[in-house]
Amino acid sequence: MDTLVTDRTLSSLKEKGTKKRVLGRALMLAGLIALIVGGAVFWLSGGRFVSTDDAYVEAPKLMVSSDVSGLVSEVDVKEGQLVKQGDVLFKLDAKPFQIAVANAQSKLAETELTIRSMEQDYKRMLSDIQAQEAQVQLAKTTYDRQLGLIKIGGTAQQNVEQARAALGTAEAQTASARQQADVQLAKLGGAIGLPLDRHPEYLQARAALDEAKRQLDHTVVRAPFDGVVTQVSSLQPGAMIVSSMAAFTPTSAVALVSSNEKWVQANLKETDLTYVHPGEKAEITIDTFPDRKFEGTVNAIAPATGSSFSVLPQQNTSANWVKVVQRLPVRVVFDPGQDVSQVRACMSASIAIDTHHTRKLSDLY
Repeated sequence: MDTLVTDRTLSSLKEKGTKKRVLGRALMLAGLIALIVGGAVFWLSGGRFVSTDDAYVEAPKLMVSSDVSGLVSEVDVKEGQLVKQGDVLFKLDAKPFQIAVANAQSKLAETELTIRSMEQDYKRMLSDIQAQEAQVQLAKTTYDRQLGLIKIGGTAQQNVEQARAALGTAEAQTASARQQADVQLAKLGGAIGLPLDRHPEYLQARAALDEAKRQLDHTVVRAPFDGVVTQVSSLQPGAMIVSSMAAFTPTSAVALVSSNEKWVQANLKETDLTYVHPGEKAEITIDTFPDRKFEGTVNAIAPATGSSFSVLPQQNTSANWVKVVQRLPVRVVFDPGQDVSQVRACMSASIAIDTHHTRKLSDLY
């Protein structure tokens, strides 16, 4: 009886062990199939999104200075102040430039008077020529009379020679007067009474006045676009502004960062750009605001890598050359209607671009 119970128990245990082994193998096979299927699904859908955390917020920024040199007389903005395009940032001492404008105006008026006096002088030359022509006619009459008298012995040969010399002198003086009048007429542009803007001297003087007025106007430095002012502490009344045309860099200025136009510049691997094109949608995450998602659009892909603009070439022609994956800048702009007022330039960001590309099994072959 005990032996029969023992055999049954052993048989039951063997049967249970067999079932467990079969179930374990089935579970292992199912897990392997699920792993293969999951891996295939992940691989097939993995080529749709391209992402990187090598991205930073960018915005137009400018060191605002002036193209004229002078002393700062007034600073009209404060650090962090929001300004609109055309708002006054700072002013230079305008006195030297006002004096320059007055001198240029005086020079312009003097040039106008000079041109009008030249016209009057030309008219005087024409009168002198007419008087000189009368002298020539008188000298010719005298000379002809002396020739008639010498034939009948009524005068001496010396008188004839003197009359001939007087005639030659009068003709030479008349020719010289005509030449001087021609030169004067050429200076007047070929005619008298022409509009002043036909005279080069007047145009030069007026251009000098326009330049003086331009420089005076540029003593008031205004914001070229909407933005936030910064680095104001580097500019104080009494500081000397050196014209950007007189030095390689301005010695003093305020910085202006645009408050309207902002974008994200992402540096993507060249191998990730196969299906990335302008116009595709992207999701932007700013490290400062990890819980907020911004919508963006691919605006442009750089035509060359950043290293291609380097002073030193990146190509290595030696035998130990190692191929390095290059990165290209991609500009992603924020979609309209989003509040990006708290987003600052140079903040770190991450982007994910939806390329709408899906992999196919045929890609494996």
